[in-house]
Amino acid sequence: MRGTTVLPGTPCRAPRDGDPPVHRLEVPTPTALPFAIGTFDSIGPMSRAPFPHRHTFHEIVHVTAGTGTHVVDVARWELRPPHLGVLAPGQVHHWEGVRDLTGFVVLFTDDFLLDHPEDRDLLRRLSERPWLALDEAAHRGTARLIAELDEEYRRRAEGAESVLRALLHVLVVRAARLAAPAVAASPARPGAVAAEFARLTDRTDLTEWSVRGYAERIGVTPGHLTEAVRAATGRTPSQLLREARVAEAKRLLVKTALTVRQVAGRLDFADPAYFCRFFRRETGVSPGDFRRTGDRHWRGGDTREIHHD
Repeated sequence: MRGTTVLPGTPCRAPRDGDPPVHRLEVPTPTALPFAIGTFDSIGPMSRAPFPHRHTFHEIVHVTAGTGTHVVDVARWELRPPHLGVLAPGQVHHWEGVRDLTGFVVLFTDDFLLDHPEDRDLLRRLSERPWLALDEAAHRGTARLIAELDEEYRRRAEGAESVLRALLHVLVVRAARLAAPAVAASPARPGAVAAEFARLTDRTDLTEWSVRGYAERIGVTPGHLTEAVRAATGRTPSQLLREARVAEAKRLLVKTALTVRQVAGRLDFADPAYFCRFFRRETGVSPGDFRRTGDRHWRGGDTREIHHD
């Protein structure tokens, strides 16, 4: 995909005001595969960057040792290896206080999924639950598969590209199995429709705020979506979307330097004054007051910040 890779030495694009920097996948030549694998050390310091940033590419990390914290969007995970992490393009993440971090990093763009385009959907779903604790059997299986990827990548023998694509496909599918049933659920039954709606609205890159828009994405009518969500939660999709919009507003106010007007625009409010009234009605405080005391409000009242043992 154009713009997702760069040649060595290419500077990062300047982000929009208040946004974290966006990193593209560095490749040695314009025709090189949009794929890389290596240890945290061989990939370089950006593989454990301590500042919030986004990628234009997918990242899968297999952490085998180390201490510290991995922060994805507004969720924090304390390192208790082994872990498998999956990050989608656009997600904000960074590492805090890491020491003795070891493991492998797999980097690739959407273009590398040419042979298995269905993996894009699996990866998006995995990124909604981006941090998995592995038991011993899962750890050994993941380590063997990543070792094969690494060897194939370094040897560059004939047919390496197709082998790498095949091995990556196996890794994605097995990661989805580890995260099941959250990743693999089919939105056929009312309960699954509600679960799919919940997963979509729990993302931190929301751009859709209408019940009709979500119904179209899930493949049901707005009425069916409303009935399914009400049956599963006792609440309407409109109520849950309003809460998701508030949660995203909180994240932008606390985690970025965007102005209140810019936050309103990101959330599709044409009138910043209306956004301020909406925010105050839902939270009891103005956007400005929330930003000034944001960390305390965030810790006390938003369920999106999850601390995993």
